[in-house]
Amino acid sequence: MSKLILLRHGQSEWNLENRFTGWTDVGLSDAGMAEAENAGRILSREGLRPAVAFTSVLRRAVETWNIVSRVSGRMWVPLEKSWRLNERHYGALQGLDKAETVAKHGEEQVRIWRRSYAARPPLLRSDDPRNPRFEEKYAGIDCRALPLGESLQDAVARVLPFWFDRIAPALAGGADAIVSAHGNSLRGLVKFLDGMGDDEIAGFEIPTGVPILYEFDSSLEPAGRGRRASDCGGGAGFRGILLS
Repeated sequence: MSKLILLRHGQSEWNLENRFTGWTDVGLSDAGMAEAENAGRILSREGLRPAVAFTSVLRRAVETWNIVSRVSGRMWVPLEKSWRLNERHYGALQGLDKAETVAKHGEEQVRIWRRSYAARPPLLRSDDPRNPRFEEKYAGIDCRALPLGESLQDAVARVLPFWFDRIAPALAGGADAIVSAHGNSLRGLVKFLDGMGDDEIAGFEIPTGVPILYEFDSSLEPAGRGRRASDCGGGAGFRGILLS
């Protein structure tokens, strides 16, 4: 039975500052580093030994895995990074203070941008310096595939090809795997694995620095029902196990 560990990065510097982050490449806060260290201790305590690791190309996810792998003694594990595991792109909201954005646009509009499944935030202009096509890390990617802003639905559609192309084959080959990524990219995986509806996943929260364990049968179906699913908010069909 293969195992998959999903891990949202520890608190970032902009989580701490209450800013829309998205694809902005910020690092972990001191608290986020401590969360990652604790996640590494949890993996050791639970006897979890991932043989392959996947992260986004964003610093906070990579830093989280670096710390987890050091603490859990898995620094030798092969690591694959992909932009498809990046956080949802928050478009023109990126960098803005969330409270100031509420004051300017109203609580209901910001709630729609943040929590609805299909609504996109205001998009970046193509010449905006925050456009990912201007960043070296995305130089090998067709600029038409790079978003100027995404809904959660868009982010899910971006993540799933990586599941089918890279993560699922590793699990099918018998390797335990870990994905160190972001709240919304991981929600895309959870939505698929648990067959959640659009409204359910829109209200589903993944805590920072808390490993979620999935165990799979031979057909790559998540086995059983997880404990403490209510900690993520709703999730009656959630089969992951929160490890804390």
